[in-house]
Amino acid sequence: MKPAPASTARRTSAPLYAAGFVTAFGAHSIATGLGAQSGNIGLTILNLGILLAVYDVSEVFLKPVFGGLSDRIGAKPVIVGGLVGFAALSLIGLWAANPLILGLARLGQGAAASAFSPASSAMVARLAAGKNAGTYFGRYGSWKSLGYVIGPLLGAGLILAGGFALLFGVLSGLAAVTAVWVLVAVPHLEPLPRQRYTVLDLARQVTERRFLVPTVVLAASTGALGAAIGFLPALATRHGLDPIAGTAAVSVLAVASLLIQPRAGKLRDLRRISDTQGMTAGLLLTASGVAILALIPGPATLFIAAAAIGTGVGMATPLGFAHLADTTPPERIGRTMGSAELGRELGDAGGPLLVGGIATLTSLPFGLGALAVLIAAASIPRLTGNDRIKTDDGGAHH
Repeated sequence: MKPAPASTARRTSAPLYAAGFVTAFGAHSIATGLGAQSGNIGLTILNLGILLAVYDVSEVFLKPVFGGLSDRIGAKPVIVGGLVGFAALSLIGLWAANPLILGLARLGQGAAASAFSPASSAMVARLAAGKNAGTYFGRYGSWKSLGYVIGPLLGAGLILAGGFALLFGVLSGLAAVTAVWVLVAVPHLEPLPRQRYTVLDLARQVTERRFLVPTVVLAASTGALGAAIGFLPALATRHGLDPIAGTAAVSVLAVASLLIQPRAGKLRDLRRISDTQGMTAGLLLTASGVAILALIPGPATLFIAAAAIGTGVGMATPLGFAHLADTTPPERIGRTMGSAELGRELGDAGGPLLVGGIATLTSLPFGLGALAVLIAAASIPRLTGNDRIKTDDGGAHH
């Protein structure tokens, strides 16, 4: 597979970065709004938890499915269809006067994001085509992080100005505009011929070191991210800080991740760091940040820990995706990205659950300490070899 020319790849990848922004902005703006407005719309803690979870539940089940579909029919139709679906299903939120309607809107948005998120990753991988994958995934991840940063703030402002109806309306319009942009600017790359895979073939592929190691790295990084975003505000309040300080600490984390991802990807493409070195360093830095929260939480260390976690996640994430892009046969890149994103979703749910569960039985420092140990343990497995793309028959693409 020949790589797209650099100028073409830059021009056509921008709408894909926008698609990544849409899913992050949609997920985090509404999640924050639900938490802030739960009392006003009659949500119990249980109902709030369910509404926060339905978006991720959709993604856990559907991302591998839509990733495989993008291999069969091409990534562009799946991206456009997912964005159009996101725009249409967000309109349900215009009538979000009760928890049931909110839940239906969230479920629909999660299902639609399950289509365009892994397909966008697959398209980024095909545009990079074994060349500068770190740079492309660094930028893609950076735009997702931007959605995490401004999503809660912008979402809160829109809810204040016009309620959930205005927020869902803006999300619908944003997804529709991005769908048109993808339709116009992104080329349709024909699906590549694929060999027939058996269940045993699939089992072997998902247990290969070249898939398993980066997917574990992505899951561990996202687990730390989810736990930190959830518990940093609580820790800030516990140590006498204003609630705004907790939000500021989360913003420090997200900005650190936003800034480091393109740089980490670029260093990887320049061969200044290897995938193993970068992912290991990223996880160990992330684990150290979580350990700081567990051992010496305080007004200053909260921000130090947030910066460490954000930097670590920003180092590991683009290298994990770039390694998957470079070591997966292109005809099944969509399924691989969908499965890797499934790993991220499990980490996103598992990190906060682990910390919360252990904290309930013991205390929050023990929960955070356990998470730090698991993240550090995830850095132990190593990749084998330096081949960029290996096919199932032992050949290689360059």
